[in-house]
Amino acid sequence: MRTLLNVLWFIFGGWISGSLWLLAGVILAITVIGLPWTPAAFRLAGFSYFPFGKVVVDAPEGPEAVAFNVIWLIFAGWWLALHHLVLAVALGVTIIGIPFAWQHVKLAMLSLTPVGKMVIEV
Repeated sequence: MRTLLNVLWFIFGGWISGSLWLLAGVILAITVIGLPWTPAAFRLAGFSYFPFGKVVVDAPEGPEAVAFNVIWLIFAGWWLALHHLVLAVALGVTIIGIPFAWQHVKLAMLSLTPVGKMVIEV
């Protein structure tokens, strides 16, 4: 079931989201100032491509992760999370869209504060 949901997710928009996160990661890597957020962007890209069967957990990070997350939240995280929440509400009104809505909620939580998070398979 997880494979089917991941394939449907990928076909109906996951490839766009994941590709845009890869592009964002490359752009962040090119700029010196964006280097601290580059691994988070690549993590979000992988999660955006195939989110079913994965969970987001906190990784043991130092105090710099908090500072990077605050900066991210102010400049990018809140509107990325809002985007995912709007999509989750739109998908949640249909019964068939509920599993996809839940993935958007997970993406919203991850896009709020991506530094110091890990995505693991269950």
